[in-house]
Order: sequence, then structure tokens, then C-alpha cells
Amino acid sequence: MTFEKTAGTRDAYGKTLAALGHEDARIVVLTADLAGSTKTGDFAAEHPDRFFNMGVAEANMVGTAAGMAMSGFRPFVSTFAMFATGKVWEQIRQVVAYPNVPVRIVATHAGLTVGEDGASHQMLEDIANMRVLPNLRVIVPADAVEAAAAIRYVAADDSGPVYVRLSRAPFPVLHADDYEFQLGKAEVLAHGSDVTIACCGIMVSVAIEARERLADAGIHAEVINVSTIKPLDRETILASARKTGVVVTAEEHQITNGLGSAVCELLAEELPTPVVRVGVDDRFGQSGNAEALLSHYGLDVAGLTVAVQQAIAKKTA
Repeated sequence: MTFEKTAGTRDAYGKTLAALGHEDARIVVLTADLAGSTKTGDFAAEHPDRFFNMGVAEANMVGTAAGMAMSGFRPFVSTFAMFATGKVWEQIRQVVAYPNVPVRIVATHAGLTVGEDGASHQMLEDIANMRVLPNLRVIVPADAVEAAAAIRYVAADDSGPVYVRLSRAPFPVLHADDYEFQLGKAEVLAHGSDVTIACCGIMVSVAIEARERLADAGIHAEVINVSTIKPLDRETILASARKTGVVVTAEEHQITNGLGSAVCELLAEELPTPVVRVGVDDRFGQSGNAEALLSHYGLDVAGLTVAVQQAIAKKTA
């Protein structure tokens, strides 16, 4: 399958945030010396009085954002996922999640597709770090359109903190421009009867492509975009698993404590079902071309197709 266009989720974030700044004077943006890379420079160019470069001081950035939120502002904080969820985890726990303060943590450069920056910057544990924290919601958009819609949603939501995971590399665009994001709602993109593929981020477009290859082999896959990892859409996932009898999860993340673990926890408690998890299996990344890295770690169409076949075998064993 050839997608008509690709676009970066971080680019969509920058443009959407700049536009929102004209609509809501309460929006403020903080970054840790990475305005260009995170695309928050778009906001800075149009709203310099509400943009704060905190320097390489991520903990201070999060603490400042929490204070701003408590004072009635709507803060967005952005840096690379490695720094946003690893380096500054304690501050997020203590001054954002614990007091349930509506800080929007939007991190870019997550996953293997950071590419040549290598293992030190290829954050594969951020979903795990964030979903374990009480009060914190976790969103992983499937494309630039969903990223923009999710940013619009969280900008207006003051009910608590949220983590939005974005990437460096562009993704295929799957949604129409009028798409509306719903927190906690998974999206069935394609119906099937033989296997459920629950996926997020760049793996959604990979799943759509894999579905076509599987159809040629007589396997009809249901593809679900689980862009909200927390709160998880239990009903949609359970209904699909009940119909197909086997589930494959796919994410550009460690298979431990990410989407795959969330789905396994749900099914173990509510509907015991065979599951195969596709992701990085207890390894770090490495420097290389983004597309080559996805292939090396089995996060491409070929790898996902093999995983689905393995899952089908479990179902019929």
C-alpha cells in the first residue's frame, strides 16, 4: 500500500500550538533549549511573551510549569522524550502527577526513529515511565492529523496532567483533516475476523500495510489504533479480542510496560486470550537509518506479518 502523503507529528504540534496561542491567552510554552527540534519555536515566533526557554534544566522547567498551571495558565512543556520522561521523572511524579496539576508534557524524538542519534536518545521506555504514574494520561498519536487534534483536545482540558508522545520522523497520514480526537477511545480502522492488531504511533500505518499482505494469505486482520494508552479503551479491545480470539500488539517501544503490557493486563483479568507483542524486546537501540532500524527490530511490515502468523498458530494450537 502506498500512502498519499507523510507528515511529522512534531511539525503538526508546532503549527497547532502556535495557532492555539491566538485563541487562548492562558497557553504558555516552556522548552529546555530545544525550540527548533521540538517545533515549539513556531509558538515562540508568534507569542514571544508567553514562551520560556528554561535552558538545559528540565527539572526546573517542570516545576515552573506546575506553578504556572496552579496559577491559572495552561502550560505545555517540551523536550526530547529521553529527557522529558527519564531525566525529570521525579519532578513529574512529585509536582505534577501527585497534586494532579494540568501540565501538558509533549515530548518529541521518541522511539527508534530518532535514527542516527543512537541508543542514548532513542527513548523506548517513556510510555512505561508515564503510564505507571497515577493521574497521568498517555497519548501516542498515529499521524500528524491525530497529533494536531490531540493537542487541541489537551489544550482545553484542565482535568489533570497528560503525556503526548511524538516522533522525529514523518509518518504516513491516515486521517482526514476533520478528524476529532477522543481521549480514551480506540479507533477501529479496519474490521477483521481472524486476528486483532492493536497498535499505536507509527506502527498503525505499518499495521494497515501488513493487513493487505495478510489478506493475500487469507488472514483477515482487525486493526485498532490505540492512541490513548491510558486510560485504555477496555470495551473496544475486549470486543475485538472476543471476536477474533487472538491479539497482536505493536509499538515503537519496549514490549514491557507499554501498550502490549496494558493489553495483556486487561485480557488476563477479563478475557484470557493469546497475545503476541511486537516491539523492542529488552534491548537498547543503536545508531542507524530510521527505516533500517525498524526493520532490524522487526517493527516493519515483514516483522509484523510474521508475528501475526505466530499469533494465529497459538490460536489454533
